[in-house]
Amino acid sequence: MDQQAGTLAFDEFGRPFIIIRDMQQKRLSGLEATKSHILAGKAVANILKTSLGPKGLDKMMISPDGDVTVTNDGATILGQMDVEHQIAKLMVQLSRSQDDEIGDGTTGVVVLAGALLEQAEQLLDRGIHPIRIADGYDLASRIALQKIAEIGDSFPVDPNNKEPLIQTAMTSLGSKIINRCHRQMAEIAVDAILSVADFERRDVDFELIKVEGKVGGKLEDTMLVRGVIVDKDMSHPQMPKALKDVKMAILTCPFEPPKPKTKHKLDVTSVEDYQNLQEYEKKKFQDMVQQVKATGANLAICQWGFDDEANHLLLQNELPAVRWVGGPEIELIAIATGGRIVPRFEELSTEKLGKAGIVRELSFGTTKDRMLVIEECKNSRAVTIFIRGGNKMIIEEAKRSLHDALCVIRNLVRDNRIVYGGGAAEIACSLAVSQEADKISTIEQYAMRAFADALESIPMALAENSGSHPIRTLASVKSRQLKENNPRLGIDCLNKGTNDMKEQLVIETLLAKKQQISLATQLVRMILKIDDIRTPGDSGGY
Repeated sequence: MDQQAGTLAFDEFGRPFIIIRDMQQKRLSGLEATKSHILAGKAVANILKTSLGPKGLDKMMISPDGDVTVTNDGATILGQMDVEHQIAKLMVQLSRSQDDEIGDGTTGVVVLAGALLEQAEQLLDRGIHPIRIADGYDLASRIALQKIAEIGDSFPVDPNNKEPLIQTAMTSLGSKIINRCHRQMAEIAVDAILSVADFERRDVDFELIKVEGKVGGKLEDTMLVRGVIVDKDMSHPQMPKALKDVKMAILTCPFEPPKPKTKHKLDVTSVEDYQNLQEYEKKKFQDMVQQVKATGANLAICQWGFDDEANHLLLQNELPAVRWVGGPEIELIAIATGGRIVPRFEELSTEKLGKAGIVRELSFGTTKDRMLVIEECKNSRAVTIFIRGGNKMIIEEAKRSLHDALCVIRNLVRDNRIVYGGGAAEIACSLAVSQEADKISTIEQYAMRAFADALESIPMALAENSGSHPIRTLASVKSRQLKENNPRLGIDCLNKGTNDMKEQLVIETLLAKKQQISLATQLVRMILKIDDIRTPGDSGGY
């Protein structure tokens, strides 16, 4: 038979059937391939475009297990989308790299890349070679980055004056679900970063900030705990609910009699044998409890569990204990309290104990839910943000939103320069690139003007998502920026009556904006240079 049509085969009963082969896949190359890539990139960007800005819409994603996620965070949306096309996957990675490096602006970077691809398509239709377009984009991005550095303002990062930092965090949180209490959330984010920031090294250790959530209560009940919260309670209900001047033994060894490592068998043939075994176990438990108490510890935190007998002995010996504390939580407790994790009872000593001022149980409403709060730790820099909310979805989105706000404040600690939001920086860069394009005589000038038009897609999307007339609003702000030479004028998304983003206190970090432009340009340059897709095993038809 014809190889492309199929192959004749026979089943076990001798009945013939045909195995249909896949027709040889059509391989795209040249301009056709570039256009296909651009189409995929635009499709991804158009999904995110409506989520941009404070009035942006949210997306609902349903996982194969039926879990619902509602968010407008670009990296989360793309991370949960099941993307097949290779170029669309590159857009997902673009958003992820913005999230990893900066933590904010994940939607804007994809929208900008999509706009650059859209403009490139029009240039390709006019017969301009992809390499010339890529070179023009490269030139334009350098001018845009230079302009951003010029219009950037220095920003005071002072632990004694938190207000400017709070305003920046509020800009990041303004477009999120939690914006009804975003002043409170911004204050929590700023306090958390300032607690762990190292101003000498100009860095922030995110490992010291833990974000915990518990369903129930209101978003307004969210609080910052200067210490560690563990989703556990005391192992026995009669143990004290609050302890002061705590010295804790942090154990990764189980509270149980040692077992032989080899295979063993124990025959209990009489009541005496059973009683002896019980006595042995009890003695071992008492020895363990005494070893802990001898070091001066008044709280045992154990990674493993212990049975009711051990629990009862701990209560009798007045040694409160917490069991089944996970590995990452144990590490955080050790860092916060200055203690050492002890793998064997024999190694326990007074120097290895962690110290904390207060350990108390938090209880929630009428439920039996309890959590353990460890405060006034030796290493007071460790903090926990404790989020409350009506359901799991709200808490997860609050975690993502707070992560963005924390990243913004961290970036200001690293580099305290800022630009003004609302599309103001993009319009200023667009005008600068257009003016430079007029000075260039080569064909790259078309690509530079296209880059300037692509930059305008961000303020245009902001205006559109705010319910304003996009073209009219953008034209008005653009002409005012030119006339007044004021790079702070942007889109008035919240209808506050002024386009001056400095007055509206809409602030973005310079690091985030530079990263957005450079990452989007790099990706688009790479896409424009791809003119063929080959899959493994594709010989090209030879």
